[in-house]
Amino acid sequence: MTTASLSGVQLSGETDGAVVLTLSRPPANALSNSLISRLTTTLEDLARGPNAPAVVLTGAGDRFFCAGGDLKEAVGYDAESMAERMIAFHALLCALEKYPRPLVCAVNGWCVGGGIEMALFSDFVYASSRARFVFPEVDHGMLPAVKGIVRVREVLGDRGARRLLLGGESVDASEAKALGIVDEVVEPGELLEAASAQARAAAAKPPAVFAALKLALLQETAGWPDEKQLRVTAADARTVFTDPAARAAREAWNG
Repeated sequence: MTTASLSGVQLSGETDGAVVLTLSRPPANALSNSLISRLTTTLEDLARGPNAPAVVLTGAGDRFFCAGGDLKEAVGYDAESMAERMIAFHALLCALEKYPRPLVCAVNGWCVGGGIEMALFSDFVYASSRARFVFPEVDHGMLPAVKGIVRVREVLGDRGARRLLLGGESVDASEAKALGIVDEVVEPGELLEAASAQARAAAAKPPAVFAALKLALLQETAGWPDEKQLRVTAADARTVFTDPAARAAREAWNG
């Protein structure tokens, strides 16, 4: 497997329809402006075209998945600079949310602030048994992105969101699973392979069907009138029933 390094981001060669995207900014994989921009651009580039790969997102080393925003960089900002930074981070969350193919997060250590927000916009989250999760912004004079706050509340519910966002306490991997942040907890040495296996399995599913399901989950379809739900259903049916991979899956199931 070959790996390309892109200014704090390492991108592996594709294996069975999946790539590994690694945050590589020692010592803690903190999100600088340049790293946020590079991650967003990389995801947008990967998403282009009909053969976008599944992505496993992880961090270099075994102590940090991501330390959240780079406080050393941010300490010299004025209000407008911070606003621009948050606009860029919002764009990153959108790129994660809208990625059309499987996106699996492999949390290999501390997952802090924006790192949790990134994980919550993944399709599946695997965590090392040594991982810990914390939103320290309330103690550091910072704020998460509103898009991230909304997602935290959707996943954890109101009480869980208040506990982490307002209390600033950390939770271990097992409790993060109980709260709904994490899908599976595995031993550290098994993490990347377990997450990659999930990505490869999901990548084998018909791309048009997977993308349509992700888009439906993303949209607030419950509030749509019946007529709009019907229009989208019909459009999705036309897309899926003309897609060769989906057709092959149907034929294999029936055969």
